[in-house]
Amino acid sequence: MANNHFLFVVCGHNCSSINERIKILLEASEYGSFPSEPGAASPETSLALGRNGPSTSTLTNTSDSHSSSCLSKGTNSLKGGCPDSLSSRFEGVEDEHGSVTAKKKEVVLGLVGLQNLGNTCFMNSALQCLSHTPPFVKYFFLDYTADINTGNPLGKRGELANAFGDLLMKLWIFGEHAFPPRIFKDQLSCFAPQFSGYDQHDAHEFLIFLLNGLHEDLNRVKLKPYIESKDYDCRPNKEIAEESWMYHMAINDSMVVDKCQGQSTSTLCCPDCGKISITFDHFMSLSLPLPLLPLPATVTRTMIVTVFYGDGSGLPMPYTVTVTKSGYLNDLIQALTSACCLTCDERLLLAEVYGHQIYQYLENLITPLSNIKNEDCLIAYRLPNLAGLTRLEIIHQRNGKYVSDSLRSGERKLLGSPLITYIEEDCVCGAVIDRCVTRVFSPLKRSTYLTKFPCNKKNAFLPSEINSVIHSSDTQSLSQSVVDEKDDEKSNSDLTFHFSLVDSDGKISSPLEADTLVRSSQSIKILLDWSDKDHEMYDSTYLEHIPEVKAAKQEVFSLPSILEAYLKEEPLGPDDMWRCPRCKEFKRALMKLDLWRLPDILLFHLKRFTYDRYTTNKLDALVNFPIHNFDLSKFMGDVSKQRIYLYELYAIINHYGDLCGGHYTAMIKLIEENKWYHFDDSHVSSINETDIKTSAAYVLFYRRVQA
Repeated sequence: MANNHFLFVVCGHNCSSINERIKILLEASEYGSFPSEPGAASPETSLALGRNGPSTSTLTNTSDSHSSSCLSKGTNSLKGGCPDSLSSRFEGVEDEHGSVTAKKKEVVLGLVGLQNLGNTCFMNSALQCLSHTPPFVKYFFLDYTADINTGNPLGKRGELANAFGDLLMKLWIFGEHAFPPRIFKDQLSCFAPQFSGYDQHDAHEFLIFLLNGLHEDLNRVKLKPYIESKDYDCRPNKEIAEESWMYHMAINDSMVVDKCQGQSTSTLCCPDCGKISITFDHFMSLSLPLPLLPLPATVTRTMIVTVFYGDGSGLPMPYTVTVTKSGYLNDLIQALTSACCLTCDERLLLAEVYGHQIYQYLENLITPLSNIKNEDCLIAYRLPNLAGLTRLEIIHQRNGKYVSDSLRSGERKLLGSPLITYIEEDCVCGAVIDRCVTRVFSPLKRSTYLTKFPCNKKNAFLPSEINSVIHSSDTQSLSQSVVDEKDDEKSNSDLTFHFSLVDSDGKISSPLEADTLVRSSQSIKILLDWSDKDHEMYDSTYLEHIPEVKAAKQEVFSLPSILEAYLKEEPLGPDDMWRCPRCKEFKRALMKLDLWRLPDILLFHLKRFTYDRYTTNKLDALVNFPIHNFDLSKFMGDVSKQRIYLYELYAIINHYGDLCGGHYTAMIKLIEENKWYHFDDSHVSSINETDIKTSAAYVLFYRRVQA
């Protein structure tokens, strides 16, 4: 390593929230800059951070003697700054003579989770992304306190900046275990009451508030000048843009503005007189509306539910229905009622099936449909709408000898989907249950290839020719003969099937006999043992392939196309008309947006939520965003600058669920490691780059790699 030296730094952190003195070993370049900075000519360097106790001994460099340096919040003794990302590759080791030498150590820093304090995932995800933004890491590890503006009435007297600096220091130096960001939240809540308490908030709104708050705390302008507005008529756009940005910087000069704020222009043109009005604005992020999809893709949801006949009058059949995304279970039942032509003397009993058993019955009609996931398996049982009937639940197991007498042991080899039928008799015995099982199994019988369908009901999913055959008198006679044959067989033996009772705790009784009385209750659950003979007589494959709820095919849009649509010229809406200064009337002017100046850190906010007077809906469209070499040159309004604007994605805030009951996570790339990690509150795990594109992407963080 030529012409480089080590600096041993003792960071005396004087904040109340950090009581530990931290020794930092820095491999610094003699050239005064780091390779991550433009124009750096030195070899690749890295910053190493180690927790080596309270010792204040100095570092003796093995290749070049150098005196110790001290870095604290009030002293900027490190030339060149901090690299784009941090990794602990060396640590100071003190030998028996008191000298400190460098020892290789491979430890990745920055992989520390933040504990959820109660609906604070919105804050955790935004803090993680911002704390892994290279310019912020550099700035807050150096002398940011020199920029604190204690006299700014719009700021927090530096307390918000100090709170964020302390948090960032913990994430990068104390990096061992997840910790609660309680101190940061408490200090933030003192100045922003909307974030006090433990309600869910929007991560993008929080992020913009935090950036604005840091800007005001770190605004280098102590006395803001008065700036008189000027007339921009008949002047070149480039001149107007430079002057507008100069005025903006005259009262807003901070690291946040330097790295995160850009400039855009909006051009309004009167459709009658041709008057043109140009306005230059600054932005912290670009909020891009997603393309409006047809109604079924935006506010509705396609669901698949399999309907079973409780009276054995037909085979199981999956139905695809469309319901409102923000709807309730009652909406799903109404849609299924219409799809399967349910009569007034029938009802549907919905259940979620998992592990070949009924996981839960869905009977609360006001259950939000958002609680039902795409991976769930739903069955609707078609039953008589009569009071006093006993529900009979049938689960199936493969034939075999089992030691345990409990379903919960996991020993039993269950198969298929559970069946629900009903018992009309008041006195229930093994023979009564056997007849009910035989009835509900009748469509599965292999003795005929024609299924007995409900009388006077046409199957809308079959051609009319087949329907006519199925409902012919010959078919009805054949189906009836099958039932008669079944009854004849049954008269030769006590029971057709072998089954046992299962109680509410999953305990299995001995096999039932025909004359075994069963205590009357509202629901009876049995475990049916499938013998080889049963498999020969009945086709169990109809019970084994139950489709998941799934989702409709996702619409996919590209980020460049969304940005292009955002910037295209379009007329103003009737509620946003512009008053033309020449015509002295309100006009639906044509408006054109352009990007004029882009920051080093560029944020894209995908506006997934749509609002109307009564409801809030989320757009789950998949946005295909570039990860590497995102060229924004063609979107720039200043064509006179022949510059290349290349950006690289390094962080994502994801949102899952809806606005009221959603969850935020972050996906972040450690640039030096060239690896992506998933930050889900306290949990941090690695993730492949190929898996970061999801329909949950909400805020995208890009950094400029070439300009």
